[in-house]
Amino acid sequence: MKIGIIGGSGLDDPDILKDPVKLAVTTAYGEPSSPILAGEINDTQTLILARHGTKHQYSPTQVNNRANIQALKEAGATHILATTACGSLREEIDRGHLVILDQFIDFTRFRKNTFADSFEHGAVHTPMAEPFDRMLSDQLYETAQGLGLSVHKGGCVITIEGPRFSTIAESKMFRMWGADVINMSTAPEAMLANEAGIPYGAVAMSTDYDCWKEDEEPVTWEEILRVFNNNADNVKRVLIETVGQMG
Repeated sequence: MKIGIIGGSGLDDPDILKDPVKLAVTTAYGEPSSPILAGEINDTQTLILARHGTKHQYSPTQVNNRANIQALKEAGATHILATTACGSLREEIDRGHLVILDQFIDFTRFRKNTFADSFEHGAVHTPMAEPFDRMLSDQLYETAQGLGLSVHKGGCVITIEGPRFSTIAESKMFRMWGADVINMSTAPEAMLANEAGIPYGAVAMSTDYDCWKEDEEPVTWEEILRVFNNNADNVKRVLIETVGQMG
């Protein structure tokens, strides 16, 4: 077993690895967002990839999701755990709460969302009814619970293109659609992992209430960073414990 971790903003800390080694991987789809760091967590082989680059230099639209997933596959990842910051679309999902995602809505516009650029070698229609692996999701949830963290089992994320935040009208519409949280990263990453045949699980950390909650100030990047910095260690603890239990 070899666990690939795709770290969102600030959640790609190489210090969680023992004896990390940098792997330079180039794929048929280009270079991934960052070199892959290979090492161990509690004797489990682990790979870490920084979704937005080691300097957070790639906007959500610029992230080469196909190269990221393919690079992890070529490096031998048997499972992928992804982390992401998100906005809450539900009163009960407060700032700092974790959500173990189980569904997504793709509201992106400009991203490559399949490895199949054509059907020259046969049609590719990947099932996507349950895009998040149940075993990984259960493990993430039980680990977070065991650590005494505020965690929600299951949640639908809507991924928007970004980099702008939503309008109030959009935010309210997403709530009506059944989305629980909002981010700019899960789609098409989850789709591509499924297409590549790699079980995929994701833990999201709520940092704000987007802008639907009009009794609060609309979300700002500065507020996201403040909440994120206060809670990032919780996500890292979940990852370390989860990987350790999977080995």
